[in-house]
Amino acid sequence: MSRFSQASLAPAAVALVAVLALTGCAGDAWDSPHASPSLRGSLGAGFEPASAPAPEATITPVPGSWDSARPSPGYRVVLLTSGDDAPTRALVAAVRDWADEEDVDLRTVQAGGNLIDGIVDAIDLRPDLVVSAGNALVDPLATVTANHLDQRFLVVGAELAEPTHNVTAVDWEGASFRGEGLGTSSAYDAASFTVERCAAAVRAGVAAVLSDLTGIVVWID
Repeated sequence: MSRFSQASLAPAAVALVAVLALTGCAGDAWDSPHASPSLRGSLGAGFEPASAPAPEATITPVPGSWDSARPSPGYRVVLLTSGDDAPTRALVAAVRDWADEEDVDLRTVQAGGNLIDGIVDAIDLRPDLVVSAGNALVDPLATVTANHLDQRFLVVGAELAEPTHNVTAVDWEGASFRGEGLGTSSAYDAASFTVERCAAAVRAGVAAVLSDLTGIVVWID
């Protein structure tokens, strides 16, 4: 190769390295191998029923029995949310506060006009858990979740009418929106979405998922 050719290639090689650096050769952290999440701590007395709950059953844990149950560090969670009403904002804040406290690797998908597309975007990130906040997502989740049985979902402050084993919900008096044209329950109360209750709901739901108590409704006071 001539000296001219070698000299011409040198700047090109430098430029190529710069382009590769700018495009992020290291890749997204969530594309890297990831250890299976585990439960740190343990469930307190009164969380689990005496016998294994049937699919779609409702369990009522003793308040606070979930306090010591935490995910392993780096637990990958997508917060899937839609809506800007006060209950949804309270749930979103609770998930974010919990993630900060528990060293959770949290990403957020704000579902827009096509809610199913938003759910698929969340699944495509391949998280350990998708946490849903917002009543508008209930019917689209009922459509999508049954076709993605390897992805775990937690619905907070609402529930699917006929959940598959990968969908867990947390509800209380004043929540329990179920979609499917059933309308809002007469017991629905936006004021019931307090900071304390939303925080408890997130922790109780994650504790259930990490303990393989899935496909059920966790009812809290």
